[in-house]
Amino acid sequence: MCTGKCSRCIAVTLYPLALISIICNIVLFFPAGEVKYAKDGHITEEVKYMGGLVGGGLMVLLPALYIHLTGKNGCCGNRCGMFLSIAFAAVGVAGALYSFIVAVLGLQNGPLCKVLLIWTVPFKDSDPSYLSDKTWWGSCTEPKNIVEFNIGLFSTLLATSCLQLILCAVQMINGLFGCLCGTCADKGVRCSSL
Repeated sequence: MCTGKCSRCIAVTLYPLALISIICNIVLFFPAGEVKYAKDGHITEEVKYMGGLVGGGLMVLLPALYIHLTGKNGCCGNRCGMFLSIAFAAVGVAGALYSFIVAVLGLQNGPLCKVLLIWTVPFKDSDPSYLSDKTWWGSCTEPKNIVEFNIGLFSTLLATSCLQLILCAVQMINGLFGCLCGTCADKGVRCSSL
């Protein structure tokens, strides 16, 4: 496969992953679909870090746009363009890694919720983990189903960030081959001589 075609495939795959990350992070601001928790500041701390919006979203979307252009013929579809795609893909790796870390922390610490009359993070530093013991989940009385809500969205962010990390790392390798061998759009040059 040509490095240019590979770049296009990677970019097209990164677009929906970035969109999913952005949507997940925005939805996390509205537990139970209500605005009042965000207004009152009763939002899980890791949501405020915006790992899905900034890391898995913008920091992956911008490289995806450039990587997509790299795969096309023209100004970016050459060795220099492929070299620059390595740097852009590295930004994507950093963004995906940030999103991954925030998602892991969000899952590890658990949600901010109301226990009796106090807003707290009841599962932080719990042993055993609340993830493996559903009996603890009922201790959160408000927002409704906040534990399932956080687990579902942070798990989705975790999965998308893993895929983004892999794809951007592959693009770094692909960009290196494209830089050394050309994009296959350069006068039919193939990388079989290496």
